Formats: sequence, C-alpha cells, structure tokens
Amino acid sequence: MKLVFDDITLAPFEDETCLRAKISDCYGIAAPAEITILKKSLDARHKRRIVYRYRVMAEIPQSIAQALLKLKGVSPFTAAPPASATLARAPGLEVIIVGAGPAGLFCGLRLIEAGATVTILERGAPVEERHHDILTLKSSGMLNPESNVLFGEGGAGTYSDGKLTTRIHKPETAWFFRTLVESGAPETILYEQKPHLGTDRLVPILRRIRGRIQAAGSKIIFHARVVDFLIEHGMTRGVLTHDGQAYRAAAVVLATGHSARDMYALLLSRGISLEKKGFAVGLRVEHPRALIDAIQYGPAAAGNLLPSAEYTLTFNHRATGRGVYSFCMCPGGEVINASSEQGRLCINGMSYSARNAEYSNAALVVSVSPSDLSGHPLAGIAWQRELETGAFLAGGSGFTAPAQRITSFLDGRLDTDLPASSYRPGLHAALHTYLPAWLSDELKAALRVFNSRMRGFITREGVLIGVETRTSSPVRITRDAQYEAINQPGLFPVGEGAGYAGGIVSSAVDGIRAADAIVKKIHPLGA
Repeated sequence: MKLVFDDITLAPFEDETCLRAKISDCYGIAAPAEITILKKSLDARHKRRIVYRYRVMAEIPQSIAQALLKLKGVSPFTAAPPASATLARAPGLEVIIVGAGPAGLFCGLRLIEAGATVTILERGAPVEERHHDILTLKSSGMLNPESNVLFGEGGAGTYSDGKLTTRIHKPETAWFFRTLVESGAPETILYEQKPHLGTDRLVPILRRIRGRIQAAGSKIIFHARVVDFLIEHGMTRGVLTHDGQAYRAAAVVLATGHSARDMYALLLSRGISLEKKGFAVGLRVEHPRALIDAIQYGPAAAGNLLPSAEYTLTFNHRATGRGVYSFCMCPGGEVINASSEQGRLCINGMSYSARNAEYSNAALVVSVSPSDLSGHPLAGIAWQRELETGAFLAGGSGFTAPAQRITSFLDGRLDTDLPASSYRPGLHAALHTYLPAWLSDELKAALRVFNSRMRGFITREGVLIGVETRTSSPVRITRDAQYEAINQPGLFPVGEGAGYAGGIVSSAVDGIRAADAIVKKIHPLGA
C-alpha cells in the first residue's frame, strides 16, 4: 500500500539517501525499498535547528500500513490527476504567435500537441546571439533595443532568475512542469517548494524547446518585429512585420511581454480595448551574500552547508494605504541592466543555478494603483519612462546606475564612495531625486520596518540601485472568458504583457489555456 509520510526532516549535512532510514527510525518499520519525494522545503525559522522538511511516498506492506495510518503524519497516497491533456485535436489549424517568452512558447507547444501548426514571431534574437548582446551592454554600455534582457528567445524570464514559484493551482501547471522536465529541466522542480532553474540552465532548455517546435513542422522566426495587424471583415487574420513581410493564419496570439511598449501604442491606434492596471516601482537593494546568510541563518551560515539565503519582506503602510514589498529576490545573484530603450535605465536581478555569487539582491517596490495616474490607458507607461529617463541622467547618461548606500538614502546624503556591486557597467553615486517624494518616503518607512525583522538589513554595506519599473505591466488588454480581445475577434492576448499573469509559470499557463480556448473556438471537437 502506498503511504505518504509528512514532515520527515534532514539536517543540512544529511544526504537524501538517509530518508529511507529516517522513516524506519521514526515509525519502527523496515526501511522502504524505494521512496518518492513529493515535497521538499527548507525550514530556517529556528536558527539553531535549521532542517529540510520532506513529504515522502513509500510502498508499505498492507499489514503494517493499516497500523501506521493511525499515526499522525501518515496518510494514504492519492495520485494527483494527470497533467491536463489537450482538449481537442486541430489538424490543419494554423496560428501566429507574437512573442517567444513563456506564454508564447508554451502556447505554441500546446497547439502543436493538438496537431496545429504555429509560426512564432520574435522581435529579438535567439539565446546564443542574445547572450552576446547582453554581455556587450554590461561591458561597454551599448544597448541593442531589440536584443537585451527583455527581448529575445525565452522572454524576460530567461534573464531574471528562472524562478518557478507560483501561487496558481490550475491543472495546466502540471503539464507545464512535465514539459519543462522533458526539455531538460531537473526533476527536482517537481517537488521543491521554491523551484529555480537559473539562466545557465534555461539556455539549453530553450534550445530544446526550439528544436521541438521546429521538428513538428512549425517555425520560430527571430528579428521579426510586428508593426501592424491584418484585419479583414473585422477579424484578425495575420500580422505585418517591420520588414514588410505579411503572415496569415486563423488566429493571432499576442504574447509580447510587459515591455513591448510600441505594441501597446499599436493596439491603441487600432482601437483595441486597453485599461490601466496596478503595478509597482522602486529600487533594487544589494547586500553581500554572507551578510544576508548570517541574518537569516545565524550561526549555521558558517558551515557552508546551506543554500544562499532568501527573504520575503512586506509592509502595509496604514497611513497611506500603500504596500511595499520585496520582489524577485535573487540570492547569490547579480543586479542587471534591464533597459530596452535608449536614454532610459531600468534594472532587474538574476541568479545562475548555483546561486553562489558574492552578492544577494531584491527589488523593493511600492504599489501603484490606476487611480494614481491620469485617465489615459498608457499613463503607467508614460510614468515608467519618466522615471527611467531620470535614472539614466542621474547615473551619468551611460547606463551606469545611480546608487546610494541604504544609510545615506535614509539620511538624504550623497555618498563619497559606494560599496562594491555586481552591477555592470557600474554604479554612480547619486541621490535618488528622480523618484517622487511620496515613493521615497514609502521606501524609507518600509526599510526601517524591514530592519526590525531582519536585524542588520540597514547597513553601509547595502546599496540601493535604481530604478526598477518593470515588475509587471501597467496595462491590461481586455479579453473575454475565451481569451479573445473583447473588441477584436481573432486576437488572443496572453501572459504578462496582456496583464493576466506575473512570472514564468503563470505566463506559461495563461498561454496553455489560451491554446485550448483557440482549439475549442476555431477548430471545435469533431470538426
């Protein structure tokens, strides 16, 4: 009989091969021949007893199992429903997908599984070429507006840590994770509480996904920026790219990400319904990794047995009604340039799979509601651009980033020097005066609260780097329950850029669900 054993713990120095013996010791039974790890998490709440907690399934003889079921932490194993399969077959269906980020790629894979043919148009470069362009920006401050941290194969997620943590529980999530593993991701992502790939792992995974799409007879076309829609008799029938090439299909999936600002302008000019949505902006904070490890792990940090420490911080300011929170925490990572427009600077963070770099960083951002902005649907983008222009000028107009020590930010002082940083092409000591006063005040209030929860967070060794604006889209492309734009039939906006997702997993799942909706709507079952 298959039983589930909850809360089996291992010390950081113990190997997972010890789990069978742990079950034997805890329950007084022979060690199971085989086990399957269902969940793994790190519990660092008690710094003098940091442990890994496991949920494990094992085959136990029926005679013993019945007695074990009376004990706390033991339950019968119930298999999860299989990963949601494609709902219908769609041979002959052709679909254009604009954007090769998580939403676009997994929408394409789902459609291909249904028998459809897809053409994915990506304005940026394949990962190999894209990596070269990003290294050039880091070393020389030369930006390629079409190939950077935000644009190119894999989307922004490729260069923002590869986090697979999600709060959604839709059945398509299992299909996404299964497909990732089939494409080369480690099976540990199936049970880790906070699965993480890292950019170095994502690159070969993306190559395999590209090969899978091409082997099915579909295409990914790079350096193909969409500049218009082909609309015939009120229906979206294709797109036009910047080089004058027309592509036609039965449906167009718009999966362009939250930074394709020219696409929002095109949608507005075409009368496609847009609305403002909430987002967040702020600064990125960077500390020495050893400092964050010491704060979070205490004496246990000295053993080098634990992974680089993470943190999640939130502050709800009752006086103003705003929320301030950490976002995209990158332990053992680096701060990166996430700009996509000349003369405008924004930043992000990333980690490689080992997460063992010298510094740890996270965004500290303040919530912005639609009511904070003017009535124009693109008001959020206009404000983002204003902040990014201010950061670019404050940093010296060469993609060096304006920065202040945390202590200096709180005191309103200009630094005479700055701590070392992972950011390239480098930091420039500057006051964050391009931020509106209310936003700075919110960050200052939050920093003091965060320091009360993580003693030592406020330190001269910590540096605030600006500006972080691309946490999510400030625009939503309104669509119906079938994922179709409400006033433009044949156009299916998905993912972060459409305003319906946030992160790799939710974006991919949004694309998967849109694919199923397209198959049902355009190529119904039995047709």
